[in-house]
Amino acid sequence: MGIPFQLQTQQGIQQGRALLSENNIMIKKESSPSEPAGGQPVRNTSTSSKPTMPAAAKVNAMVGNRTWFGGLFNGSGKRRQVNTDKTFEMTPLQEQRMQKLKERLNIPYDETRPDHLESLKKLWKVSFPDTELTSLVSEQWKDMGWQGPNPMTDFRGCGFVSLENLLFFARRYPAAFQRLLLKTQGIRATWEYPFAVAGVNVSYMLIQLLELNSARPKSLPGINFVKMLSEHEEAFDILYCIAFEMMDAQWLAMRASYMQFNDVLEATKAQLERELSLEDLHRIQDLPAYNLLLK
Repeated sequence: MGIPFQLQTQQGIQQGRALLSENNIMIKKESSPSEPAGGQPVRNTSTSSKPTMPAAAKVNAMVGNRTWFGGLFNGSGKRRQVNTDKTFEMTPLQEQRMQKLKERLNIPYDETRPDHLESLKKLWKVSFPDTELTSLVSEQWKDMGWQGPNPMTDFRGCGFVSLENLLFFARRYPAAFQRLLLKTQGIRATWEYPFAVAGVNVSYMLIQLLELNSARPKSLPGINFVKMLSEHEEAFDILYCIAFEMMDAQWLAMRASYMQFNDVLEATKAQLERELSLEDLHRIQDLPAYNLLLK
């Protein structure tokens, strides 16, 4: 599983080609995209003009699980830090809910656990209610935007919570979920982002943005999220749905194609960070982008 990363200079491209060649990683060019497969671009049969891309974005690479995660979100801008020792203390309820959320984040996807397999079956059922899944390892999963016939390989980057997020989205906001899954809104690119793989990336983005791997948040987005969590125990899952909607809206606004997914996700992260830094945020419904779920 992987986010395309960009090689910014000609020298970097040459060095990158050598490195990728050593590791048997396929390089894809925008001028001749390869046939889509799972996490690779999804072909959209609707007619749309391709956006002009900067020269630096012409060559991207699809890399493996560990490489895909982390690189996009490091050094992506300074956050407004606050002195949490003096200005922010969690209430017992906030501590309890944050601990429960962090425990969820530490659960890897385990294909030997019946409850994990059942959740995967449910995700297929709510996504394609009229199509029977022939097997838990099946080429059918590529229709949802997984990279291969076994989604487990894509869950490794973020764990079981990324499956929980997708399943929550499908159940709580089925119309919005189907609209994004089937790419039914807006003028779409010829080569679309893979839905499921993008969803795992959104989960990872939120974990990083909200500093959920830290003992306590030090930035306004993280602190405001804790406040929301005390008002709504499902704040993380709802925020995931909002972030996925924001990502798709950015995709359409930027008239993006597959190899610009990096830029779209970075723009989504920046917009979400701004909204989570607003004053007087207490409820998840206070976020301006919350209205995206109500379309």
